[in-house]
Amino acid sequence: MKVAIASGKGGTGKTTVATNLAWVAAQSGCTVSYVDCDVEEPNGHLFLKPQVISARSIGRLHPQVDAGKCNQCGLCGDICQYSAIVCVGKKVLVYPELCHSCGGCTLVCPAGAITEISRVIGKLETGLAGPIHFAHGVLNIGEAMCTPLIHQLKTEVASEGLSIIDSPPGTSCPVIESVRDTDLVLLVTEPTPFGLNDLKLAVEMVRALKLPLAVVINRADIGDTETKEYCRNEGVSILVEIPDNRRVAEAYSGGVLASESVPEFRRSIEALYARLFESNWKTSPTLAHGAAQ
Repeated sequence: MKVAIASGKGGTGKTTVATNLAWVAAQSGCTVSYVDCDVEEPNGHLFLKPQVISARSIGRLHPQVDAGKCNQCGLCGDICQYSAIVCVGKKVLVYPELCHSCGGCTLVCPAGAITEISRVIGKLETGLAGPIHFAHGVLNIGEAMCTPLIHQLKTEVASEGLSIIDSPPGTSCPVIESVRDTDLVLLVTEPTPFGLNDLKLAVEMVRALKLPLAVVINRADIGDTETKEYCRNEGVSILVEIPDNRRVAEAYSGGVLASESVPEFRRSIEALYARLFESNWKTSPTLAHGAAQ
């Protein structure tokens, strides 16, 4: 089972849920892989403390122009929708950071002046956190696009057991790449006006992708009831409500898994783990088809 842990906004407790769910599942004897796809700011390793076994650089293709062959026809600039390559006078300028590696410019060049070369955009590290198979990506500072790195990172998702994909926050392209082809998108939210607003955006995104979804409400007892009302009206299952607990914040601040030190929190995560494999929510039309009925 591949579960993507996502959130419409940052700070809802997404990584807290993801790392503790991985730990609880592993403690129960399940084969677990944890993949941190928040490559711009990965922090799952701070809690799981893996031993890195292998690391490799990840590159992305971009065009290189042979000025001796170029006839300045401008076709490369015409086909590029991102202005990553433009013909200005008798020069062809390339902006690698804008390139989406589609290869269109190489196909339309009549003089064969354009080839593709690889440029390193980040690194991918894998290892073990106890029994948990661990992988994360680290995007180089200044890189504009992280989806190629996330795409490579998802090849580390195990084919057996429970795979937990810790997605970036928000609803943009990196999140879509992270949750694509998963069995369930678990949206972590908080019962605040901002949390509800961004939860609605995230639900719309997941439904547009036609993926199963469910919700975890973190800090569930801080007063707002509109989040539960929204989920009820939309037919979205709430798998667990996690109470607000200062000791969880203290554990997080110290880089400690809250499930190891806060029994009440561990029970909430154990309940979440148990519900992942129940059939009653998975047979819901909303979850099965990713659209409200």
